[in-house]
This record gives sequence, C-alpha cells and structure tokens, in this order.
Amino acid sequence: MIAIYKRELKSFFHSFVGWLFIAATLFMMGIYFTVFNMLAGYPTISYVLQSIVFLFIITIPILTMRSLSEERKYKTDQLILTAPVSVGKIVMGKYFALVTVLAIPTVIIGLTPFALMQAGEFQLGISYSSLLGFFLYGCLALAVGLFLSSLTESVVIAAVLTMVVLFLGYIMSGLCNILSSSGTTLFSEILSKVLYCFDMVSRFDMLSSGYFQVEAVAYYITLTVFVLFCTTQSIQKRRYSVSGKGIKLGAYSIATILLMAAVTFGINLGLNYVPDQYTSYDVTANKLYTLTDDTKEMISNLTDDITIYVLTEEASKDDGVDKTLTQLKGLSDHIKVEYVSPVANPKFYINYTSEEPANNSLIVVGPKNSIVVDYNKLYTYEINYSTYNYEMTGYDGEGQIASAIAYVTTEDIPKFYITTGHGELEFEDAFLNALTKENVTYEELTLHSVDAIPEDAQGIIINAPTSDFSKEDADKVIAYLAQGGNAFLLPTFTDQSMEQFERILDFYGVSVVDGMIVEGDRNYYYQSPYYLFPEIAYDEVTQRITEGEVFAPLSRGLSYDEETEGVSYTPLLTTSDSAFSKVNITGAEDYSKSADDIDGPFVISLRAEKTTDQGEVSKALFVANESMFTTTADDMVPGYNVKFFCSIISSLADHDNSVAIPSKSFEIGNLIFNAKIVYLSGIIAIFILPMGSLIAGLIIWLKRRKK
Repeated sequence: MIAIYKRELKSFFHSFVGWLFIAATLFMMGIYFTVFNMLAGYPTISYVLQSIVFLFIITIPILTMRSLSEERKYKTDQLILTAPVSVGKIVMGKYFALVTVLAIPTVIIGLTPFALMQAGEFQLGISYSSLLGFFLYGCLALAVGLFLSSLTESVVIAAVLTMVVLFLGYIMSGLCNILSSSGTTLFSEILSKVLYCFDMVSRFDMLSSGYFQVEAVAYYITLTVFVLFCTTQSIQKRRYSVSGKGIKLGAYSIATILLMAAVTFGINLGLNYVPDQYTSYDVTANKLYTLTDDTKEMISNLTDDITIYVLTEEASKDDGVDKTLTQLKGLSDHIKVEYVSPVANPKFYINYTSEEPANNSLIVVGPKNSIVVDYNKLYTYEINYSTYNYEMTGYDGEGQIASAIAYVTTEDIPKFYITTGHGELEFEDAFLNALTKENVTYEELTLHSVDAIPEDAQGIIINAPTSDFSKEDADKVIAYLAQGGNAFLLPTFTDQSMEQFERILDFYGVSVVDGMIVEGDRNYYYQSPYYLFPEIAYDEVTQRITEGEVFAPLSRGLSYDEETEGVSYTPLLTTSDSAFSKVNITGAEDYSKSADDIDGPFVISLRAEKTTDQGEVSKALFVANESMFTTTADDMVPGYNVKFFCSIISSLADHDNSVAIPSKSFEIGNLIFNAKIVYLSGIIAIFILPMGSLIAGLIIWLKRRKK
C-alpha cells in the first residue's frame, strides 16, 4: 500500500493536477479570507470555508478522474490487479494520496487562526470545528470521485459523473426543504428523509454553526468508508471476472455491499438515539447553545407536562432553536416537542391565537394555559446605521422558551401599568421583552382617562417624565400607593417644574439631588466622569448583577432621611466618596467642581418599603437614571443592565417564577487590522500562495516534459 501511495502522490505533483487543485483552493480561500477576516474583521474562518466549499464540485472531479479510469483505459491496471497486494490496500493507497493533496491547503487554512487571534478575541472552537467539517466533506467527495472513476475507462465520463453526484449532494438540502414544505403525503415525507441521507452539505453546516455534533462527523466517516468499500468491490469484481467464480463473486459482492450499507445506516440511525449531551458540544466562545444553570434548575424541577409545538416542517427547522429544544427534552421527561406542518395543518394555531404566527414559531402548552412564542422574538435585531438595515445580533431562544414554560405553569400572572401622558420615555423592545420574560404582563395607562389605577395592578412604572403630573393624576398614584401598591420610579433631568411628581417621590420621603453626578474616582467611571460604574450593594434585587457591573451614564443622586417614620431604605447603587453633583453644567467636558456643587457620596438606585396608615406595605424601586435602561448602555456591560431591570420587576412582582435569561449576543467583537496588514495579507493570500503553487507545478511539469 505504501508503494502505491507514494506512486500516486508523485503522479499528482509531477503533473500539473495536484498543484492546480492546491492553487485553486488557496486562491478562493484568499479572496474570502481577505474580505471576511481582514476587511470585515469576522472572528472566525467558518464563513470562508462555507463560501469556498462549492469549489469541490469542480476541483474534486479533476483530481480524481484519472485515478482508476485512465489505468483501466490503458490496461495498466492489470499490473496492479495481478500484484501480490489486496484490492483494499490498492484503493486505500490511491485514496490516501488524494487525501494528502486535500490536506495541504486545509493545513494552510488551519494556520490562519493563529495569526487572526492576535487582533482580538477569536472563535477558535467554531473555526476548527468548521475546518474539520470542510476536510471531512472533501474526503467524502474524494471517495465518491474515486468510486466513479472505477466504473468507467473514460476520464471525461468519470469527471462528469463525479461533478453531477457532488452537485446533487450540494443542492440536496434545498431539494429536501422544497419537498417537505410542498408535500403533505406520507410518500413525500419518506422521500424527503431518504434524500436527506445524500445531503452532503447540511452536516458541514452543523459543524460550522458552533455546535459540534458527533452525528455529523460519523456521517462523513461512515459514508466515506462505505463508498471506499464499494470501490473495492467494483475492482474486485473485475479482478476475477475471467474466473469461473464470476457469478458467485457477483452475488457475494452484492450481499457484502448490502451488509455494509446496513451497518452504515445503523450507526447513523443509532446516534440519533444517544442523548444529546453525549454527542453534541457547544464550541462558541460565548456558549450560545448551552443552557444556563437557571434554566436547567427550572426544567429539572418541572412536575407538569409541557408540549412545545414547532410550526414548521421538521426538515425546515431552525438549527439553533432545535438545539435548545433538544437539550430541554433531555433534561425532563415532562417536555415533549412536536413539529406541526403548516401545509398539512394550516389552521393549527387558531386553537391558541387569533393571529397567524411566523414559520418556525412555537406554541407552548401547559396545564394552566398556553402561549405563542413568535419566531422573530427568538433572535434579537439591531439596525446597522451604515446600511439602515436590521441585522441579527443575538440569540434569545433559551430565554423566550424558558419564560414561556414558566408562564404556562403559573396560575397568577402579575400585571404592570406603564404611565403615559407626561412625556415619559418609551422603553426599547429589549426591555419590554424582558418584562414578558419575567412572566409579567404590561399595559400602557393614561392616568387622566381613568378614575383610579386598576385593581389588578401589581405595580406601576413611571419612566422619566419630562412634564409634570396634574394634581389629579398625582393623587391617583398616591392613593394607589397608600393601598399597598408598588412602583418603579425613574426621575430624569428636566428644566420643567415637577412639583406634583415630586409629591409622588415624597410619599416615600425621597427627593432628587440637583445637578448631575461627576465621579471623582477613576475606578468608578468609563472615559468620562459622567459615565458611571456605580458600586453594587448586595441585596435580593442585585443578586443577578453582583458578579458584573452596570453602566449608569448621566446619573442623578437620590436623597432621603433614614429616620423617616414607617419607611425602610436599602441603597442598591452608590458612588464613591469622591463624587459630587455638578449643579451648573456648562459643557460635556466640564468636570471642575465649583462652590455651588454638592458633595457626595450619592445613592443612584434605592429600594424603599413604606408601611401605610392602612397597615399595607408599599414597595418602590428608584433609579435616578433612565439612560441605564437602553440598549446603548446595556451593550457596555453585556446583559447586566437588563438583568438589573429584570430583578427590579421581579422584586415588585413578588413571585418566584423568575427565569429571565438574557439574550446571548452573536458578536464578540470584530478583529481590527491596520490598512498595511490588510494590504499585505491580501497580496499573500490571493496572489503569492496560489501563484507560487502554480509556478512550482509548471516548473516541475516542464522539466519532466523535457526528459
């Protein structure tokens, strides 16, 4: 086998074919590497590999077409077939030579992460998982080309057949999706599953998505072994075609091929029944597809049966959502997942909602009630101001599904009212979604349109009013609080008189300090002394954020008298002793202290509990900084401002069913290169490496031709 391997390997590099294959692969790699990694700064090479894998449809047939067909054409295969070496070793010698040629550009591509990781945080796990998939995909394609080359003595026919088969394997995923989405019969469903066995790309996409699956690796390895076995049987049949045992050998070959096919099918089918935690591994840097401990604890404690209906064909399922659902099923026998075809059951959703959900949406059904989780909420989107298009920025599948499960197992859902009509700041979608994930409902409330705050209110939210309340509106709020109501109050900086709103704050003995806080301790701010990283006090409200930081730009201070009768105070966020409140701000970069400024330290966030005259306890959470609860501020401390917001709502809701899992960001920061490095890297990757390979091949070919 070693002799055959050496002979084949030399033939690739003594001719122009091997060098051409390497050059073409490196050239395409160089283009996408420069665009994706060097210019766009993507922290993974998976995009590069996914973009160039189509090249195998062209290059693999050229590489494999002569392997067996040309020897058969010129009868040189008789020397090998009569040699004292098994057919299996002949096939493996030729195959390993082909794999070696493929391995050369693969290794070169595999070296790029070591350079890229010097420019920032890099997704090594995804990159090398994708690289493995790329290599295994290529190995399977080589096996297919070698097998088809053994069937004919025509080099052209071998190349065309290989190209057709690889093309079908490349587009099979799309064909399966079309078939499953358009067909409603059992035949179409079975046909779709059969064709999926020949889908060569989907497993590569699995490995490139950040979720390493043993199933995908096993598919490539077992199918490659099976194709090579078929190649061996094809040659074996010719080797003994002249003997009188031809008929018996033919029957034996068919039987062994069928047996090998059964083994291959059995291995791949068996892996589907192995628990996901043993065969799948999250290789993303920020663990996008790994369930958090909070979710695991909640699911493991389930006592009610939950059914999650996924409104899509199973062949068209979202891989990320499916990973989450698979893990949830593995944690509890109480969770069942069913895929519902919108084609076969177009009106399935009307039992749960009046509005038709998007494809791939979920309907979570429990013993108490049900809820629809729209597919668009499973991912987060932000507008790209350079293109003015929304881009997918994060995965919120775990948080939305966990919240939905908690919702359908809860009898009483707290309700909050968000006041309007006084210039209040509107919450962004990320924070409104957080309300839903806390298993509370919310509704806007215009105070002048009601006689009193509704009795079903678990709490009210007053977010940064810029114009004052009327006396009647303030009286309604105070009357609600006096009856034991709860409030989330966010005063803001305004030049308007806020006498009535201040009456509401004064119900708890709280007032707002004049001016804007300037932090004097460098450890407590970011870039500007107005952009605070306050100290976090340990409390039930701050438990979720004590391991991180919250970002509080443009904060004001809260003042209160600890001796106020009937009220207890708990500071949550505070400044350092070096902070002061600047009363007269003349510019964004004016940090100097004047005689009128107020010395700190200051409380930025506060929890107050008041025992009213009626003997009721009213709880209020104060945050003198509405800018904290924006996505811009939250991006500075990924997720922690949202966590603080959720903790406040959960505290006021006074329920234990809090499983607000923050959205997991896709972004870990782009790589940053200067223009010179980008320019040089592009020249090396696109021109020098491919041209070097072509020139080397051309020189060797010309030298051998002269001989």
